[in-house]
Amino acid sequence: MAPALSVAVRICVLAIVGSCVTCSGEGEGSVYQPLQFFLSPDMNRQSGPGTGGCAQRDPNSDSSWDAEECDSAFFTFREIDCEPRGSPACESIISLNTEKILSQAKSLAEQKRLPFITNDDDTNEELAIGYVLIGSGLQDEAIKHFSSMLQEEPDLVSAIYGRGIAYARKGLQDIKNAELALFELSRVISLEPDHPEVFEQRAEILSPLGRISEALSDLTRAIQLQPSARLYRHRGTLHFISEDYLAAQEDFQRSLNLNQKQPIAVLYKGLTFFHRGLLKEAIDSFKEALKQKANFIEAYKSLGQAYRELGNFEAAMENFQKALMLNQNHVQTLQLRGMMLYHHGSLQEALTNFKRCLQLEPYNEVCQYMKGLSHVSMGHFYEGIKAQTKVMLNDPLPGQKASQEYLKVKYLREYSRYLHAHLDTPVTEYNIDADLPGNFKDHWAKNLPFLIEDYEEQPGLQPHIKDVLPQNFESYKPEIQELVCVADSLGSLMQYETYGFLPNRRIHRAMGLAALEIMQVLHKTWTNSKVRINGKTRLMQWRDMFDIAVKWRRISDPDQPVLWLDQMPAQSLIRGFNNHINLIRGQIINMRYLDYFDTILGFIKDRILIYHSANNPRGLLEVKEALERVKKVEDLLPIMKLNSKTRDGFTVNTKVPSLKDERKEYDGFTITITGDKVGNILFSVETQTTEERTQLYHAELEALYKDLTTKGRVLALSTELGEPDLVCELILSLVYYFYNLMPLSRGSSVVAYSVIMGALMASGKEVTGKIPKGKLVDFEAMTAPSSEAFSKTAKSWMNLRSLSTSYKSLPSVSETFPTLRTMIEVLNTDSSPRCDKKL
Repeated sequence: MAPALSVAVRICVLAIVGSCVTCSGEGEGSVYQPLQFFLSPDMNRQSGPGTGGCAQRDPNSDSSWDAEECDSAFFTFREIDCEPRGSPACESIISLNTEKILSQAKSLAEQKRLPFITNDDDTNEELAIGYVLIGSGLQDEAIKHFSSMLQEEPDLVSAIYGRGIAYARKGLQDIKNAELALFELSRVISLEPDHPEVFEQRAEILSPLGRISEALSDLTRAIQLQPSARLYRHRGTLHFISEDYLAAQEDFQRSLNLNQKQPIAVLYKGLTFFHRGLLKEAIDSFKEALKQKANFIEAYKSLGQAYRELGNFEAAMENFQKALMLNQNHVQTLQLRGMMLYHHGSLQEALTNFKRCLQLEPYNEVCQYMKGLSHVSMGHFYEGIKAQTKVMLNDPLPGQKASQEYLKVKYLREYSRYLHAHLDTPVTEYNIDADLPGNFKDHWAKNLPFLIEDYEEQPGLQPHIKDVLPQNFESYKPEIQELVCVADSLGSLMQYETYGFLPNRRIHRAMGLAALEIMQVLHKTWTNSKVRINGKTRLMQWRDMFDIAVKWRRISDPDQPVLWLDQMPAQSLIRGFNNHINLIRGQIINMRYLDYFDTILGFIKDRILIYHSANNPRGLLEVKEALERVKKVEDLLPIMKLNSKTRDGFTVNTKVPSLKDERKEYDGFTITITGDKVGNILFSVETQTTEERTQLYHAELEALYKDLTTKGRVLALSTELGEPDLVCELILSLVYYFYNLMPLSRGSSVVAYSVIMGALMASGKEVTGKIPKGKLVDFEAMTAPSSEAFSKTAKSWMNLRSLSTSYKSLPSVSETFPTLRTMIEVLNTDSSPRCDKKL
């Protein structure tokens, strides 16, 4: 019968894509595009749209890597020694006439460069005709040709194989083609079970159909037959798609052990680290890939994203820029850089990236959505809603999953219309939580599809309400410039210095202004003045104080629904509204919360002992010994199996002691741990906002605020120092219960911290210290055993000092920026020349 397929497939001319196999590293990414953001389709386009045929070999690259990369694309014959572009062997044969087809077929047959070649020269020449037809894009003719041969010889393996390839090349979007291709390749395997290439080809059909486990089995069998760097890399890619990042990493490493000069395998290994939260290891891998291939755009892009996750804006920008210097039209880098700039608060620069992205890819939903969001954030509502409408019109196809942008865009459009209608209305005269329909808020906060019965759309844009115009910082009076500079400085003290938190200048300014406004309003309240809130003049309550910060947090980023959960529809509260955070999901570690894993683990171990003391006294000693060996969360899985009730997982609740009634404890957050048969775990925390729980916390907050107001008035009206330390304790206790309640759909952390800073300034104390690296104030409160413990921890880094007298001369924030228009103007303005000098 035929010689080994590995000989027959050494053929570059008949790449089944109608041109030669791409030999560059980027070209091979087309096989396994589901790596999405990092292993993107852009990897196939970096040489431009006309890169059919073997790409010119990089003279600076290692030849062994070039050889390895000239490998499998869908239904592609592989050529180990692929020739450069322009070689006759690499030219497209789509336009061949009959004479040339026959001539080419004869040449292939004579050179015995066919899969499953036979001992009969005439048969080989007939087979070659079929393969030339495939290479010419004439799939139906090839199928007919092979079928006629199979009528005479039903078990002719090469014809079965060729017909399978032709069916696949007709297009896997038609499930009939896919099934017929799989059927034919399965027949080949039954007849010739020892050829790894056929298993690999079948895997390449199975994977885009979503049949990943079957594709993995085929690749494993191919590896058993003949291990290769390429096969390990392909299997690693499928493990990556399945989110089995550890197995993927091991396969990429095995691939590299066989062939070290594979920048794309080094990149892929780095991505496994990235998705497991191991950012430093990911960065090392991306840098190694760049050592092997200096012009590797994907490595620069991935390196930029890794630095972005570290919160290192400058390093991220540098690497995104390097990627764009190599290819200024690299869409995904433009998209990623634009998104980073948006979340850094640099909206105009972000908008420039999104516009360029859309010039290159007009139907890019992410760039279109972010373009609309950037415009709305800056108060350009007409352009913003125009971009949002384009996303709305891009309906997903039947059976296609809707994108996140498509799911969010109608909420953003409705909210944009509402904001535009209230641009020039004093913010004290309306209430977003009361104005927006309950079901709209509920669906928006839960990120549900926009399927709201009897929903009445917000009115369209009113022509008499103009967009927000650019505001020159120098046009503000000197005292207002001073106010903005102080706000920028205060806001920067609220920045978290841990993984995943990028400094956002816009939010810094917004929350700095919020802190100053809280200071001013509280001082007014403590001197027995009423304030204007939601169209009424009345005494201030605890929620009003937090609402000042909520107002600024909302307008700093309209993409996020910052809503009071107790203002949701009653039905939603009855079911419970959960703020959910995955700490570990499978092999994905949420690095933001890494510093708190040991604290939470210690709490879980204590609760397990309490549980077994009450329910399993006989097994208590065994459990104690097992718990002593627990060093990380994953080690809890065997202990879970010691009791039938916890075999599949368990939940424990933290407890929050009451100050109002020392005999009571409230439910804090819920910790959930579940595990599967192969050892993957889900380790998560959530706060459950039910009506009953909310009322208990509200009673605590009301009592503390009442006491704070009393002590604050004494402090404000007394000629002596009063009791500033006691006031400080009350402020931190108040925020402790706010954090544990988590009453907002988003933004609770920075809202509460701006309240701390503002209320302390009203009491004559100024926060001058930064939040320590790795620390999250909300988790400090949620994991503290009491309000006293939280207060002690917070004061250890706040570095409290007496408030400078210069704060008293600052203009009123609420009077200076009384409307959404004025608020957006001040957030848009560039204060860097003046404020940077002051700092």
